[in-house]
Amino acid sequence: MSFYMRRLPTMMVLDLEDHKFLMKVLITGATGLLGSHLIKELQQRGEDIRALVLPVENADKLLEQGVEVVRGDITDASTLKPTVQDVEIIFHLAGMMGVWRPLSDYRLVNVKGSENLYKAAQVVGVRRFVHTSSHTVYGLGHGRFLTEKDPLRPDPDPYSITKAEGDRLIRRLMLNSSVETVILRPGTFFGPYDRLHFGRMAQKVKDGKGVIIGRGDNALPFCYVTDVVQGFMLAGYHNNAPGNVYNITNDRPLTQQEMFDAIADAVDGKRPTLHLPYLPIYYGSIVAEKVVAHVTRTKPIVTQLGAMMFGSDNRHSVEKARRELGYEPKVDLREGIKLAAEWFNAGGVDQPAVTQASQYASLAGAMSDRKGSAT
Repeated sequence: MSFYMRRLPTMMVLDLEDHKFLMKVLITGATGLLGSHLIKELQQRGEDIRALVLPVENADKLLEQGVEVVRGDITDASTLKPTVQDVEIIFHLAGMMGVWRPLSDYRLVNVKGSENLYKAAQVVGVRRFVHTSSHTVYGLGHGRFLTEKDPLRPDPDPYSITKAEGDRLIRRLMLNSSVETVILRPGTFFGPYDRLHFGRMAQKVKDGKGVIIGRGDNALPFCYVTDVVQGFMLAGYHNNAPGNVYNITNDRPLTQQEMFDAIADAVDGKRPTLHLPYLPIYYGSIVAEKVVAHVTRTKPIVTQLGAMMFGSDNRHSVEKARRELGYEPKVDLREGIKLAAEWFNAGGVDQPAVTQASQYASLAGAMSDRKGSAT
């Protein structure tokens, strides 16, 4: 089955709350990987979709899909009231990640932006708010299955720190809120159109430049994008979801070696055989971030987050979501790799991005001249 025909199994909607009227649904981050897949599922459900899009972003594809586009900025609270007006459910996917920016910029988008949107939702009486956190809020390298009861101990990088701060903030705000609130902590998702993770990994092994950090027997926290979409649909519509936090990922992870070997096979690349010791890479990434990057003002080749993501053992339990929501990962990771590889092999990374500005949007919210910001 081709990657663009793959849909969530219809059985997943059986436990969702029944509704007999069209609902207005707002998505932030609609031009991203997760947003584009979530829109497809919401349209299959027949919802009326509104997307909050930055003034600098090209929203042509969204308009072609029949999505209502509203220009605005989560870091500017004054733009949000008309955005959330008449909305029943908000899926807040937008955030800053994968860009080399200071902590203050990440905090502006991932914490203050989330607060602005949630408070706007409270004012107009939005029924449900689904907030996107991250598995990185627990910290990396624990080497066991982490549950929602584990404390938030993010590693010292801007993305993890601010995702944990945003997570704590929403949990605090929901205590005295009439808005049904759900927080999801997804794994690192991949799929077709994924340039950030799959595209880079596939290109490395395609070029014969793949390397393994450490022995390679460590679990990687990856999951296929439609399994994350399943989690968001359940969070948005299931009666058991409000007031809860859920890990959403694949609890049958591949090891680092298995993941890279499978990608290499799928893209006709070379399986990596070069192993680099983990600790020198890890400590070298710290030096690169604290010293070299400040001198060169460029992102290091290997970041601390990247070293830990690929070089340490990361597993997350989905038993709570399975028990309370009926969540179940549907796409085997090897099958997901094959689906993403179809996109890559068709020249996906060489094609224009979904929107012209999508890869830069996460920078805009932190610009001092305030010409734009991250949705």
